[in-house]
Amino acid sequence: MSKCILIVDDEEDVRALIQLGLEMKTDWEILSTNSGAEAINIAITKQPDVILLDLMMPDMDGRTTLQKLKNEPKTQHIPIILMSAKVKSSVEESFTDLDVAAIFTKPLRPLNLPEQIIEVLGE
Repeated sequence: MSKCILIVDDEEDVRALIQLGLEMKTDWEILSTNSGAEAINIAITKQPDVILLDLMMPDMDGRTTLQKLKNEPKTQHIPIILMSAKVKSSVEESFTDLDVAAIFTKPLRPLNLPEQIIEVLGE
């Protein structure tokens, strides 16, 4: 079953690696952006199946983006996977109040991402 994935990361090389890994292993539609504000607009209009969201970004960080996505009726149902270079346990503690599907620790293994995403989505 084909999916639509939105990658949100301010680092172009990270977005490119994730996209390459997903394209090599799936037929999923890949959307990407480098900003939280644009991610919200894309999520509202494109309704992706899942969002991979970087925690550390300039302007609007991952936490703020996540909060806005969860407060928007058109996007609050979309599972969000946080990506962070921080230790997973410390990130989990700071996001217990928010609805996060999973937290992936960077550096990611792009070729393993499809299986990890499917597992998180429970498919």
